[in-house]
Amino acid sequence: MNRPSYYKYPALFSPDGDGWTVRFPDLDNCFTSADSVEEAIVEAQAVLEDCMYFREKQKDDIPQPTPIENIFSEEEGFVQAVVAVMPPVRRAWSRKAVKKTLTIPAWMEEELRKREDINISSILQEALKERLDIKEPVSF
Repeated sequence: MNRPSYYKYPALFSPDGDGWTVRFPDLDNCFTSADSVEEAIVEAQAVLEDCMYFREKQKDDIPQPTPIENIFSEEEGFVQAVVAVMPPVRRAWSRKAVKKTLTIPAWMEEELRKREDINISSILQEALKERLDIKEPVSF
């Protein structure tokens, strides 16, 4: 599957009490809020990146964005295109740690308690890379 390097969708920015809400009309469940317009713009990009990453990962349909000139805001709000640059997002999510349960003999646990300089996660990662003959991915 050839994934695009970026997505660009129109977002509706609307005043909401003391802050702002942002939603993407083309994307269900893709919205955020913030205290200021500046924060809302930053949050809009972050939520779009996460929404698109999970749509890709779950192989959900990714709709075509509505042309920005066809989106209209409420009186005090505005419409702005938001861009999600995906390679760094994919790279960051791929490097997130996942929890795995490990079973070792009791005697080994006793020895490990004596050694504070041993990081089991690091040792396991290095051993798996060696055993699987793999390296960390460089780009996405």
